[in-house]
Order: sequence, then structure tokens, then C-alpha cells
Amino acid sequence: MTNRIAIGLALVVVGAFAVDALAFGGTLPVFLGRKGLEFIEWIAFWR
Repeated sequence: MTNRIAIGLALVVVGAFAVDALAFGGTLPVFLGRKGLEFIEWIAFWR
């Protein structure tokens, strides 16, 4: 991965969080956190 691609991806992620915070009340981090915990529990089950 080049620096240009990494910076582009970082800008997309930051932009998504900014749009969520401004337009939808900023619930994206909570949603991603909950889904991440569910995924970790699912992975732990298959261990």
C-alpha cells in the first residue's frame, strides 16, 4: 500500500465519520463498536 492510497483511505474514513456526525447524530461509532464486539464474540466461539 502506497502512502497515497493510505491517505485516501484515511480521508474516506474520516469523511464518513464527519458526515455521520453532522447529518445523522453521530451514531456510527456506537454502531461499529457494537458490531465489532459481536464479531469478536462470534470469532471466540469458533476458536
